[in-house]
Amino acid sequence: MNGWQIKVFYDGACPLCRREAAVWQRLDKGRGRIALEDISAPGFDAGAYGLSPEAVMGEIHALLSCGAVVRGVEVFRQVYIALGLGWLVAPTRWPGIRTVADRAYRWFARNRLRFTGRATCDEACACGSNAA
Repeated sequence: MNGWQIKVFYDGACPLCRREAAVWQRLDKGRGRIALEDISAPGFDAGAYGLSPEAVMGEIHALLSCGAVVRGVEVFRQVYIALGLGWLVAPTRWPGIRTVADRAYRWFARNRLRFTGRATCDEACACGSNAA
């Protein structure tokens, strides 16, 4: 068995993602409950987990120690449960709040590259083609 309860696939090139991963490591206090794998690292193979590069870049994914893959807000729920802080995210499972939390995260995930100042290929290409 792995020592970790959850392995999170995070974007190490994203400042917000790196910050959140650092918080998780600090809260884990060296217990090894949370494993992190940088999807922007050379050699990362999403296919090894049955995922596509587009999927893992599109929203956060994680592997639970039982082998199940989770994504979106469920990753955050599982991380905080593994850290013994599940009560912090428990309301995101409540009817109504769950729907809002899931939708808000999907909106954030679609826009995170823009929020962090990282252009998508389409934006960069469009910008470059219109340059004087």
